Parts: sequence; C-alpha cells; structure tokens
Amino acid sequence: MILRRVIPILIVCSCPSPSAPAQEVLPNPLTVALSSTAAHGHDFNKTVLPITELKFLGLGIEAKFGTGFCLDPECRFIGTNYHVAKIARPRKIKGEKVVQLYLATGPDDDGATVNDGASLSPMKYTLSRDLAIFELRHSLPHHHGVAFSLDEMQAGQEIDIYAYPKEAINPIRSLRQFHGTFKGKTTTGLLAFDYSLSADKAIRPGASGGIVVDSKTQQIVGILDGIARNGEAIALAVPVQSLADFVSKVQPYLAHGIFPSTRGISPISADLYPKFVPSRADVLQHRPEEPAEVKALRSKAQLLADSMRNFIAAQSFAWGSGHKEPAARAEYEVRVMDGAQRFRRLPDGKEELEGVPYPHLNGWALPADEWSKLPKMVGTEFRLKVHQAADVVLNDHRMKVFQYYASVEDNLCPFEPVEDFGFFAISKAVAVACFGEVWTDEDANIIRISEHLELSDKLKAYRGWEDSQVVLTYGWLRRANEPPRLVPLTIFTEARYKKHIYWCRGQFTDYRIFGSRVKIVAK
Repeated sequence: MILRRVIPILIVCSCPSPSAPAQEVLPNPLTVALSSTAAHGHDFNKTVLPITELKFLGLGIEAKFGTGFCLDPECRFIGTNYHVAKIARPRKIKGEKVVQLYLATGPDDDGATVNDGASLSPMKYTLSRDLAIFELRHSLPHHHGVAFSLDEMQAGQEIDIYAYPKEAINPIRSLRQFHGTFKGKTTTGLLAFDYSLSADKAIRPGASGGIVVDSKTQQIVGILDGIARNGEAIALAVPVQSLADFVSKVQPYLAHGIFPSTRGISPISADLYPKFVPSRADVLQHRPEEPAEVKALRSKAQLLADSMRNFIAAQSFAWGSGHKEPAARAEYEVRVMDGAQRFRRLPDGKEELEGVPYPHLNGWALPADEWSKLPKMVGTEFRLKVHQAADVVLNDHRMKVFQYYASVEDNLCPFEPVEDFGFFAISKAVAVACFGEVWTDEDANIIRISEHLELSDKLKAYRGWEDSQVVLTYGWLRRANEPPRLVPLTIFTEARYKKHIYWCRGQFTDYRIFGSRVKIVAK
C-alpha cells in the first residue's frame, strides 16, 4: 500500500506549512445500512424524482420522460428502468451531472426478448432485469433513499406506487400516488399489482422507474416497469431482489449498505477475531509441521496467485476521506502479463502506465498489487505464521477462517509513505509487522483476505501515519466453455493520518481474457 500526504511549501520563507485540514472520521462500515424506518421520514417527494430529457428540433421540442428514485441514503445514485435510461439518456438529473451509467440488461442478455409499449419503440432486453443506475457527480441536496424489502410478497399485500406519469401539459409533472394490492408473479419474473386510479387517472407513460412501496412498512418492494396491455388496472414491477443482485455486481460497496442481507462478503467487512500473535516460543523454535487445513490453504492460495498472472480487466478507483463522498475517481484498463501490471486510462487512453497516477488530494491511500501479493504471501512465505480459527456461518454459508502474523524481522510486509512537497516527492519503503485474516469456503477457496500494517511508535511519530489496512474480496468468474476461476472483485484500503481517515475503494469488472495464446508460424 502506498500512502501519500501533501506538504505545501511557502516559497518566500521556505518553511513547511501545516498539513491537511481535519477530516471527518469514517464510521463503522457495518452500520451504514438504512434503518427500516428511514431517519428522514417518508416524504417520497424527496426520494422519487422525474427524469426528463428535452431536445430542440427546429422550432419544436422533443421531450422524453421517465421516473427515478434515490438508491442510496445520500442520493448520489439514481435507480430507474433500463428502457428509461436508453430512451431518455439524461446528461443531468436535478442539475447534477451524470458521470456513469450502469445497465442491468441489454439485447445480448440471457433471456432477452423484444418489448414495446405505448411510448416504447421495440427494444430487446430481459424484463426481470429492466434496471439501470445513474451515478451523479454529487449527491442531490435535500433528497434521500429509503429502505428496501427483500421479503417474499404475499397475495393481497397492500402497496403504494409513487411515480411521475406524463401530464397533459409537457414537461410539467407531479408526483402521483396509486394504491394497490399484490396480485402475483408473472411468467417473465415481474410482480403484478391491482391498483386504483389517482385523481381519476391511470398510470401513464413517464411513470416507469417509479417505486412500489409496502403500505405498512414503507419499504420499497419493486421498481415500476409498466402496465397491463389489455386495459386492466394492473401495474408490473421488477422485484427488489433483482435490483439487489444488480447493485451487488456493479456497486458492491454500495450494495452491502442498502441491502445488508445480500449474499457475498462485504468489501469493507471487519475481521472476525482479535489479532493473532504467535507466542514467543513459537517464534524461536523450528517451524513445526503445519496442520492439514493450513497446508490446504497454502496450496489454494498459491493456486489463486498463479491463476491471476495473466488477465485483462477494468479497474475503477474512488478516493475519499472520512464518510464523505469520493473526492476523486478514475477508471483504468489493467493488463496483467506474467504477474506484471500495466494500466491504460479508460475509455480511450493511449499511454501505457506502470502504475495508477496519484490523485490530486492532500492525502490518500493507493492500493498497489495486494490482490496478487497477499495470496502469494499466504501460499509461499513459510515465515508467515498461520493459525486456523473457529469456522463461522455468514449468509447461510459456512466459512473457514485463518489468521496470520509476520514480524518486522520476517520482512514480508512493506510500508511506503510518500511525502509530496509539490516540486518533488520522497518515498521509502520500510518493513513492518502485519497481521490479518483469510476467509475461505468449505473447499479452502479464498474469498476474502485482510492485511493490517503494525507501525512502530517511532514510525508513527516520524511519518504521522498511525495505521493502515487493506481488505480484498474474490469471487467466481463463470464463462461459457471455460472452467470457473477465482478472480479479484474488490480492494479496499484505509489509512489514518493524525486521526484523519483516508480511503480508496477499487473494483475489478469486465474481465476479457485469461492466459496467453501463442501462435507458431512455420517458415
């Protein structure tokens, strides 16, 4: 891990000025989930919002309408339908610039069918995944998300639909509420609801992307997708479980905050046990024979490290401090050939880089190659002391937990602070003690590794950094005609500098090749 702090220099007197201003402290990552009652109350005017795209055509105006909703508590992510995102394509929502669009389906999706409607040209996608997410540059002020429910719907369960249907006067629209009851599930995987008119009006085009809310709990149970074509007052919605699966894939850091019961491991999960430190006797004596379970872990760790020596993927980064929004973001194509990383800025970067450029911030934590270094260390470094802790059950899955420790003398864990003076930077890696946990499935396949660097009091006083940690998660990549492979999913780094928290959240997506193909041409 590389840690940087900027030290401004006053040219007139050549004296260092004070370091970075105070930052808010990052809260416990396991407590950021929305409560079922939502602290802001249930003013859905602050959760549901119109999506409108206006285009001037000569003397006329073409307007495209949809509805969106705040996905997260801060309302920096806006959820809607795939077909709304493809039709409207807004560049801004409520004045905030759209910086990224995530689509849950498309014409090449498994199960995709051609769909059309009153205001929808034929479009091919999967109805049960008719979802999209807009990421905004900044959160929408005075807006907030509410809680979601993943519980199974019961026949007759009362609901309310909130959306912005098209009105008689364009582009003016207002939030409408439609009361209804759960009818059942369609063969395409959508939820069906009988609903009552609102002010003698039925649900009209423009309402797609609104929310279906349980009348009793006020939790979102579905995302409005359309209405029945036969004229009946029946509304159709995408289940929240489909939304949870989608968010877990494209925004795993966000998913475990708004869907706490989501399957998988949180990318910012805390260790399960107190730090493991071997006894002094264990350190001094010859290394004893390791238990069979530890041997199996080392074998799988080495296999994981070897399997990641060649691949291409997209790697995104977000840097921030405390519990604030990210202050900087970047996305690169990472190409790993024979274990060496090279980067190219997405979407159209030409220059090949050996490392990710430093963000222009007063302080940051930059993940390097821990995603491959830590499995290799666990698998091959026998100076690393490994201990098996008690198994745990998380999300109905039993997992094995291993703890490890390395002393300063083992020289296994480097710490590299960067002092940036503007005109030049000083960087020097030093060996420190480290410890962490490795979580595996019942077959010893690694799904999470953490590393905590133990800085000496002298180093803390000299450099100012007090502690740092990294959490890595891995998951299965399944592709047609290829065996399943474990791949890195997320990498989260966090460091404390004089009580200020700096973090970086990284994510791997869009894996495209594994291994190398060699073609021999006879001459």
